[in-house]
Amino acid sequence: MKTLLNYLLTPLCHLAFGLLLVIFHALQVISLNIFGENARQKVVNVLNWFLVYSLRIMGSSITFKGFENLPEGRPVIIVSNHQSLYDIPAIILGFKKYTPKFISKIELGKGLPSISYNLTKGKSALIDRKNPAQAIKEIFKLGKLIQSTNEAACIFPEGTRSKNGKVKKFKVPGINTLLRAAPDAIIIPFAIDGHSKVIKNGMFPLSCGEKITYTALDAIDPKGRDVEELVAEIEQNIKTSLGQ
Repeated sequence: MKTLLNYLLTPLCHLAFGLLLVIFHALQVISLNIFGENARQKVVNVLNWFLVYSLRIMGSSITFKGFENLPEGRPVIIVSNHQSLYDIPAIILGFKKYTPKFISKIELGKGLPSISYNLTKGKSALIDRKNPAQAIKEIFKLGKLIQSTNEAACIFPEGTRSKNGKVKKFKVPGINTLLRAAPDAIIIPFAIDGHSKVIKNGMFPLSCGEKITYTALDAIDPKGRDVEELVAEIEQNIKTSLGQ
């Protein structure tokens, strides 16, 4: 029965996801050009609410935890594990008061309705993985931005998605660059649990009835810390939250 539901519900879920991206792309363009960036960001927040809860079509349960005690008045670096394309909507929604920006591969800056537009207009860092100098420059630029605005930058230090949900070793350079550019930043480890189960068969069929949990872990003040030890601690905290 579950297999049958997977095949029946997956097209509906993908259709909803795609239509939301197309419709809200137009709304982003209109809101930015008529009302300005603040209005566009509100449209983005609504879009990502719908994207997150579109997984309810698959019978997924969705829980946000730990967001009641988020720090105030400092730039934020969100350090997250990476399981699927559904990760980003959850981060935008959960951390919406920080207007999170992302470190993303440069290829995503073109051709994707809503997603590419938000990455470029929202001043995310689009990096060329084949050009380390360009990548460091863009990450540093993003760090300087959040330092001046007290907004958030999100980084996936595994580098690529974990297909089975097991957290891969975190890489240090990206976090180190953000901390150099944003010395007042505080770090919030973010644990995503369940997306890898939803896509355990790939994008078709998705798996129905999975439990999805998004957990903002205790904030870590990085001042005076050795970066490699700090990154290892963040990695372990996320693994512990995931029961790994």
